[in-house]
Amino acid sequence: MARPPAPGSVIVPDWHESAEGKEYLACILRKNRRRVFGLLERPVLPPPVAIDTASYKIFMSGKSGVGKTALVAKLAGLEVPVVHHETTGIQTTVVFWPAKLQVSDRVVMFRFEFWDCGESALKKFDHMLPACKEKTDAFLFLFSFTDRASFEDLPGQLARVAGEAPGVVRMVIGSKFDQYMHTDVPERDLTAFRQAWKLPLLRVKSVPGRRLADGRTLDGRAGLADIAHVLNGLAEQLWHQDQVAAGLLPNASENTPS
Repeated sequence: MARPPAPGSVIVPDWHESAEGKEYLACILRKNRRRVFGLLERPVLPPPVAIDTASYKIFMSGKSGVGKTALVAKLAGLEVPVVHHETTGIQTTVVFWPAKLQVSDRVVMFRFEFWDCGESALKKFDHMLPACKEKTDAFLFLFSFTDRASFEDLPGQLARVAGEAPGVVRMVIGSKFDQYMHTDVPERDLTAFRQAWKLPLLRVKSVPGRRLADGRTLDGRAGLADIAHVLNGLAEQLWHQDQVAAGLLPNASENTPS
C-alpha cells in the first residue's frame, strides 16, 4: 500500500465551511437535516454544478462495543443508539460527501458505502468476513479510549482483516475521545502505535449530536462539522491511493512491523 499522504495535502480541509462548499453540502441536506440515501440513490445537483462521483466500499473492524455502528450513524447523520446492541448480520450505509481537491481545484462527490458486521456474526459464519472484504477499498479499524483491550487488539485486527490486502487503505479511529479524562489509552501509546504502523489515526467523540430548535431533530449541518475531519480523511486517503494505483503518483511503500 502507498504511504499515506500528509493531512490536507490532497483535500482542502475547511472547504466545506466556505460559501462554495455550503452550496454543495445543500444537496445532502434538507432544511438543515441530513438526507438519507439508499444503495441506489444519489444527491441531485443542478446541471451547472454537476460533478464526478468517486465510489468506495469501506469495512468497519473492531471489537464489539467500540462504537462501529455509532460512528457510521454519526457519519450518516442518523440517531446514535443509546444502548449498545450487537449488529446482527451485515449492515450497509451510504454516505455522500463533496470535497475539493488541492491540486486541480476540482470538486468530487465521494460516495462511501460502509459495511458493518457484528463480531459474533463474523465468528459464527465463515462467509461473513470474506463478503465484507471482497472488493473493499478501505478498512476502518476502531478502538475505544475507554477500553484498553480494544486498543491492544489492533495489531491482531490489522493482521487478520487486512493482512492479505496490501493495496487497501487502512485507517485507525479512536472512539469516545470526549471521555479522554478516563482514558485507558495514554498519548504515549498512541505515539508509539503511529510510529510503528505509519497509519492515519483519528479521534471521534461519543457525545449526542446537536439538535435543531425543536429539541428533537438532529442538526444536520452541525453534525457534518463534527465529523468532517473523518470524511475528509477518508476521501484524502482513498483518492491518493487511486492516483498511485493509476500511476499518476509514485508508489512510496510504507513499512509495517514484522
